[in-house]
Amino acid sequence: MKRLHIHVTVDNLADSIRFYSAMFDHAPTVQKDDYAKWMLDDPRVNFAISNRSQQTGLNHLGIQVESSAELAEMGLRLQGLQAPVATESQAQCCYARSDKYWVTDPQGIAWETFHTLDSIPLFGSGTQSPSAASDTGACCVPAATIKQTKPTAACCAPGSNCC
Repeated sequence: MKRLHIHVTVDNLADSIRFYSAMFDHAPTVQKDDYAKWMLDDPRVNFAISNRSQQTGLNHLGIQVESSAELAEMGLRLQGLQAPVATESQAQCCYARSDKYWVTDPQGIAWETFHTLDSIPLFGSGTQSPSAASDTGACCVPAATIKQTKPTAACCAPGSNCC
């Protein structure tokens, strides 16, 4: 069974942990000095936040799978998109070791499809510091996957008339 993954970069981790813990009615499943993650079943989502990038907001979206077979099937789907697909084996990111595929959607949003193999004690490989993550502009997203897009006005924000 697959699980939606959302990673948001935040300014203030403690405030965001309080906010999302109240919204989800659950404390984080994983909490570090620079990162928190909720593995929720209702809705079925892996929701993560970090303060490791200078740009706040949506960092990337993803689909977490439960097996190597599911990952291989998702890899075939991604190959059919006629978009560049980055493959990572044994990638170390967000306190986990995973096999991954990365693709960028037409709007420039990075999508990660991954199978988590194990947890690790560091945010990323080696001794990656928060400033090193900031240099790439996104948490663990391969640089070739990142596409800068212009911010646009929010459609369904409070006060808008679109929804």
